[in-house]
Amino acid sequence: MNIARIQAALPRELLASAVVFLVALPLCMGIAIASGMPPAKGLVTGIIGGIVVGLLAGSPLQVSGPAAGLAVLVFELVRQHGAAVLGPILLLAGLLQLLAGRFRLGCWFRVTAPAVVYGMLAGIGVLIVLSQAHVMLDQAPQASGLQNVLAFPGAVAEALPIEQGAQGWQAGLLGLLTIAVMYGWETLKPQRLRFVPGALLGVSAATVLSLVLSLQVRRVQVPANLSDAIDWITPASLMSLADPAVLVAAVAVAFIASAETLLSAAAVDRMHSGVRSDFDRELSAQGIGNMLCGVAGALPMTGVIVRSSANVQAGARTRWSAVFHGIWLLAFVVLLSGVLQSIPVASLAGVLVFTGIKLVDFKALRGLGRYGRMPMFTYAATALAIIFTDLLTGVLLGFALTLLRLALKAARLKINLVPTGEREVELRMSGAATFLKVPALTKVLDSIPAGTRVHVPLGNLNYIDHACLELLEDWGRANQANGSRITIESRGLKRRIEGQLRTRAGA
Repeated sequence: MNIARIQAALPRELLASAVVFLVALPLCMGIAIASGMPPAKGLVTGIIGGIVVGLLAGSPLQVSGPAAGLAVLVFELVRQHGAAVLGPILLLAGLLQLLAGRFRLGCWFRVTAPAVVYGMLAGIGVLIVLSQAHVMLDQAPQASGLQNVLAFPGAVAEALPIEQGAQGWQAGLLGLLTIAVMYGWETLKPQRLRFVPGALLGVSAATVLSLVLSLQVRRVQVPANLSDAIDWITPASLMSLADPAVLVAAVAVAFIASAETLLSAAAVDRMHSGVRSDFDRELSAQGIGNMLCGVAGALPMTGVIVRSSANVQAGARTRWSAVFHGIWLLAFVVLLSGVLQSIPVASLAGVLVFTGIKLVDFKALRGLGRYGRMPMFTYAATALAIIFTDLLTGVLLGFALTLLRLALKAARLKINLVPTGEREVELRMSGAATFLKVPALTKVLDSIPAGTRVHVPLGNLNYIDHACLELLEDWGRANQANGSRITIESRGLKRRIEGQLRTRAGA
């Protein structure tokens, strides 16, 4: 792009970046709080995601930053191992992403079954709602979704004004006000003002009201100097990578962040007609960004669909919008940190509750219903496992159910025994003859009368394994004495099956 074209595009990119900045600001802080980390950590990730990843990204219109999809996993890691372990985990996760991009593995992260992805997001959404409902009352969330549900009645009782000195009800009302403004704006916003983010309006309304009424609620704590929010990784903290649980966590972060990023990039490509995403380059850029976040002790990042869609809708055409949004975040934190310190924490929790509710996409569940019951079951099982156990267990269960479905589908075999003459039958099979179908095939073979000539054409099979071949040949040898004969015809079958037959004949 030449200088003239850059100058012509600059006003449009600046406007789009301002819109993305306004969307990202409350989300960066809210996701940090949901992750059990200081709000400034989320801002550091947003700055790195905007400036560094924005310059390197393979998806020019995608915006990167802290994502709600990883908040639950980070919260659990911080609770179990402490905040210091997050740096080494992100350093290793980012390195894995960088290597995956360099080895051109980006396309493989997109083969994740949609039922698992949607179920993962739904489970994360429910957990965010359950935890942030406590934060809306100016209280600390519990360690798990079930504990949050069980503790919520007590949290409400403590927040009510009937208890002497209770202030939680004021925070709760600010959170509900934020949600109401976001919902109302999403429903009723004028077309000309569609680029104005509802989260900004909701947080602004709650902040102004809390200041006018001098409400005694918890407010965001942001250091006056951004460098105070950076906890540089140390050689001592790197020793935590010797813990197998930490290594597994790093792999989980790398996989989930990569899958969410590339699914978001594919969605962004459907929103515009410009340059298509280079998934391998995007994966490498995300890896570099997460490595920098690990060195700085910040939150993990992904490509985020909410900020990316706002970027496209605001008219962005180049990567400079994402870069400028990171610069605005940096300037705002450095120059106006006092403004951030007036924001009620409950209002940011309201933003996350609204976001968590939207992650439970029932339209996606109905869409999966077109492909049968199994995808819907996988969606529900993944979500429930995440809610009642943990994120990694839920995702692994989703993958296991997907593989089980594939195995059952691949193992479908139709077996028919058709008489073709006196004491002659044809054993017709179609589908995949695997070891799973040995019992059914055995039952059919046992029903063949003695002295029968059996013809077995394999042309309608797309696969047959050694277990079924061995069963057919063993039956022929076992029944040869009573006059039975078996002829296996491999015409039309794939070469590998013919090779199997030749190998067995030679043996």
